[in-house]
Amino acid sequence: MAPKESKKETKKETKLGLAAKKGDNFSDWYTELVVASELISYYDVSGCYILRPSAYAMWEVIQSWFDKEIKASGVKNAYFPLFITEDVLNTEKDHVEGFAPEVAWVTKAGNTPMEKPIAIRPTSETVMYPYYSQWIRSHRDLPLRLNQWTNVVRWEFKYPTPFIRSREFLWQEGHTAFATQAEAEAEVLEILELYRQVYEDLLAVPVVKGRKSRKEQFAGALYTTTVEAFIPETGKAIQGATSHCLGQNFSKMFNIEYESEDKSKQLVWQNSWGITTRSIGVMLMTHSDDKGLVLPPKVAETQAVIIPIPRNNTPKEVQEKMLAKITEIKSQLEKAGVRTITDTRENYTPGWKFNHHELHGVCLRIEVGPKDMENESVVVCRRDTGDKQFISWADVAEKIPALLVTMQEEMLGAARLKHKACMEVVSTWDEFMTAINNKHMALAPWADEVEVEEDVKKRSAVGKLTGAKTLCIPFEQPELPEGAVCFASGKPAKNWALWGRSY
Repeated sequence: MAPKESKKETKKETKLGLAAKKGDNFSDWYTELVVASELISYYDVSGCYILRPSAYAMWEVIQSWFDKEIKASGVKNAYFPLFITEDVLNTEKDHVEGFAPEVAWVTKAGNTPMEKPIAIRPTSETVMYPYYSQWIRSHRDLPLRLNQWTNVVRWEFKYPTPFIRSREFLWQEGHTAFATQAEAEAEVLEILELYRQVYEDLLAVPVVKGRKSRKEQFAGALYTTTVEAFIPETGKAIQGATSHCLGQNFSKMFNIEYESEDKSKQLVWQNSWGITTRSIGVMLMTHSDDKGLVLPPKVAETQAVIIPIPRNNTPKEVQEKMLAKITEIKSQLEKAGVRTITDTRENYTPGWKFNHHELHGVCLRIEVGPKDMENESVVVCRRDTGDKQFISWADVAEKIPALLVTMQEEMLGAARLKHKACMEVVSTWDEFMTAINNKHMALAPWADEVEVEEDVKKRSAVGKLTGAKTLCIPFEQPELPEGAVCFASGKPAKNWALWGRSY
C-alpha cells in the first residue's frame, strides 16, 4: 500500500512560482513562464498555441493603439481571403522562393484530391495585388492605403517558441500604393516610427531602427527597414517589426499602373509593413523574472489588485469595514482609469495571493490590513522593483495612476541600460568574435556585400551556436573614419552595421 501523503507534501503541490531560473536555463524558464502565468496553452498541432484571455488582451492594446494611429494617417482596414491559387502565388518568383519552404497547401476537399492545390497565405502580397491592378486606374485612385488584421501560416521552421516562432500567428499587414517614390518612402519611415512607439512606449522595450542588408531584406522588396530588439540573457536579437519599400517590383508583376495627369501610363510605388504577436514575446523575455510576469502598465490586463490582510483576531465588523473600503478604493481607481481587481477569497492566504498575482504580472499590489484601516492608508507594492510605499486613502486616486506612469518610464529606462551594455563598437574580427561570444551585439564597419555577410555567418558559428548576421544598418550612424576597412574582409567600409546572433 502506498504511504499516506502528508499535509506538508500536499502544500508543496500548490506552491506558486517558477522552478526554472531565467539566468540558468532561459528556454525552460520562458516555456514555464508563459504556461504558468496562463498566457498560452499548448495545442495538439506542433508550433500552434492557444492565446488565453490575458495574452489576447495585450494584443488588443497593441491593436487598438496602432489601428487608431494608422487610421488617423488615412489608412483603411479591409480583409482578403486566406487562400491563394498556385498560379497567383507563382506570379512573383523571387518573392515565392523566399517563402516556398513555409507555404502550407490544401490538397484535399473531404476525401477528394483537389484538382489544383491551394496555398494558405504566408503573407498577402499575391492575394491583394491582382485586385489593386483592377481598382487603380487613374492618379485620382491614389494613394491606396489598406491594412488588414489577420492570421498567417508559415509552416517550415525549427524550434517553435510561443509568441516568437509559431506556425500560425496574428498580425497586421499594411499594403499601400502611391504615385511617387517620395510618397512611398515617407510612409515607410512613418510606419517604422509607429512600430518603435509600440515597442518603446507601450511595451517598454528598447529597439534599434535601421535598414536591413540586401541578404536579410524582404524577398521582392527594394529595401526593408526594421526595429530590432535584443535579449541579453540569450545574447540573441529579435526582429521586432518591418516596413518595406517594395519599389515597382510588384506593380510590374501584377500590372498595377495608373494614368497620370499628363495621360501617360505609370507604375505605382508600393509598400508593405507588419507587426505580429511576436511583440508580446519580446516584452515577456525583456521584463519578466523568476517570480513570473513583469508587465508594463500600459499593456497589463490588470494594473492593480487590492488584497485585504485581516488578522485571525480581527473583529468581524472591522473585516466588513475593510471590505467596504476595498470596494470604495476599487471604484475610485476605476474612475481614474486604473484597471483594478480585488482578491477577497477566504480560502487562500495573503501570501498565496501575493505569489499568484506576482506570477500573473499585476503591476501594483495594494494591501489593506487592520493598521491601514486605523491609519486611513494602504500599502502599495510595485511588481517590477518590489518597492513599497504608504499612500493615504485621500491620495489613492491621484497617486496610483502617477505611480503607474513612473513604473512604465522606469521599466523602459532599466531595459535601455541593459540594452546599451550589450552593444559593443568593434573594428577587427577578434573584437567582433569576443563581443558575439560574450552574448553581445557588435557595431562594426563593413563592406556592405552579400558575400561578406555569408562568410561572417559561416566563420562566426561556434559549436551549436549559429553564426552572426547583420541585424540592421542603423539609421543613427557613428562617423566612419577616413580609410576605415571592413572588420571581416579588409575591403573599404561603406557603413556601420549592427551584428548579432538572432532568433
